[in-house]
Amino acid sequence: MIMLLIILLILFVILTLVNVFTMPVFKKTSHTKSGKVSILIPMRNEEKNVEGLITSVKKIQYPSIEVVILNDQSTDRTQELLNQHTKGDSRFTVISGSSLPEGWVGKVHACEQLSKKGRGDYLLFLDADVRVKPDVIHQSLHIMEKNDARLVTGFPRFPVTPFLGKLLVPLQHFFIFFHLPNLVANKTTYPAFTAAHGAFMFFERKAYEAIGGHRAVKSSLIEDIQITRELKKSGYKAILANVAPSVTCFMYDTNKEVWNGFLKNIYVGLGRSPFTAMLVSLFYLVFYFAPLLLAVAFLWTRDWTWLLPLLLVFIQTAIIDRVTKQTVLHFLLMPISSVALTVLLWSSMLRSLTQKGYEWKGRTYK
Repeated sequence: MIMLLIILLILFVILTLVNVFTMPVFKKTSHTKSGKVSILIPMRNEEKNVEGLITSVKKIQYPSIEVVILNDQSTDRTQELLNQHTKGDSRFTVISGSSLPEGWVGKVHACEQLSKKGRGDYLLFLDADVRVKPDVIHQSLHIMEKNDARLVTGFPRFPVTPFLGKLLVPLQHFFIFFHLPNLVANKTTYPAFTAAHGAFMFFERKAYEAIGGHRAVKSSLIEDIQITRELKKSGYKAILANVAPSVTCFMYDTNKEVWNGFLKNIYVGLGRSPFTAMLVSLFYLVFYFAPLLLAVAFLWTRDWTWLLPLLLVFIQTAIIDRVTKQTVLHFLLMPISSVALTVLLWSSMLRSLTQKGYEWKGRTYK
């Protein structure tokens, strides 16, 4: 039984390496595409991110940009700080968001409003907690041109401070480098093979408008994945790239934010299927937590093969950590992360089944 586990984990490492070497990476490069880029940023109670984000965006080297920021009815100092840090820079426009209509998710409605204000040939949607490198638009255009795509997206580098964040946030990279066949996702338009991250979505405007923009996914809690699927359904290619070298996302500051942030997405992302949730839980407990138990049992068995499964888990995780700029020793947390993932998934499922809904930024979604 242990040998079967070892063989499967070796296969997992190989599959991960294939994904690592076949995923496009943001790096210094050139392109021939041109046109105006609208950088569109929704903000709701983001006073802690205003200065860092605007400082980062101001350093972008692309010559033709406009930046539109929507203050989505914030109750903190977001508006005051936006006025202060964008003053005197004609590239920036700050607008106020309208009331949330029934049937819309807050962020999706904010993005829809932003898309109506942006005048660019390309639309770059950024989250408020994102920081970008100066050549990020050049890199996006290169990837788009090289792959004849209409959307470039990717999972940023995630520096994390809360302990729960260290367990859960980097799993986003683990999922895409392990479970998603990147060659199929990037070379075809099959909607089933789709991943995206709403913190960084670079659209060609014509394609975005052709599918109805964010209005097409107005009620989705996983709008990034849904809108990417809509693109693919219409025959447009979407590229999932490793944007970590140029895009950083400071997702959550507290354990509570980590928990609530993932709680609203994880079960929904599995199609609200209890069967799928149980399969995922079993998979991670068997392949990523059980090896830790086997390693502990080695103290009694003295059989070195009992250590191999945990070593392979560490190798697979360390490979992903390396290419996504995660901290050096993070891979050691993977067995505990699998338990945290299971607890989170079941909690999310129970909230959905009991109709309690999910709370985020002062709003409740079913």
